[in-house]
Amino acid sequence: MSAAVFALLQFSVLAYAVVGGVFLAFSDFIMRSLAHTSGVGGVEVMQVINREVFRCVFMALFLGMAAVSVFIVIYSVTQLSGAPGTLITLGALVYLIGCFAVTVFFNVPMNENLARMDVLSTSTQEYWVSTYLPRWTAWNTIRTIACAVSAGLILVGLTWLTQLHARGV
Repeated sequence: MSAAVFALLQFSVLAYAVVGGVFLAFSDFIMRSLAHTSGVGGVEVMQVINREVFRCVFMALFLGMAAVSVFIVIYSVTQLSGAPGTLITLGALVYLIGCFAVTVFFNVPMNENLARMDVLSTSTQEYWVSTYLPRWTAWNTIRTIACAVSAGLILVGLTWLTQLHARGV
């Protein structure tokens, strides 16, 4: 394995953990805090967050790690063998499916639906309380877990590979 790929895998562990940390904050206390505001306040803040997220480092990291994950899958399937290679492949696949795909197919559609809603509407408040908060948070928690699992799998696979290399295997 080249030094560049080794460094990329190390960076991936950190990046998956950072992305997961952002998601953890939302599942752990941000959404709960927004739920305790007046429905209008929570909806309005979430609408702003969903607009601003496109203009921050987080989005570059989130999207960039999807591309990196595709590279990791291809690299690990073609260049790595055995259990360590399998763990690294699984780590990248978990990110792609459990984080990126969940975002695209579940969280983003709910965000887009909320963005079109009138903050003061009774139907918006009903959607916010009965649908958005519980479902968005549940899918977000899945993203959080997926990021942690991805980081862990890559870390264990990379550590295992390093140990094998050190033994000359």
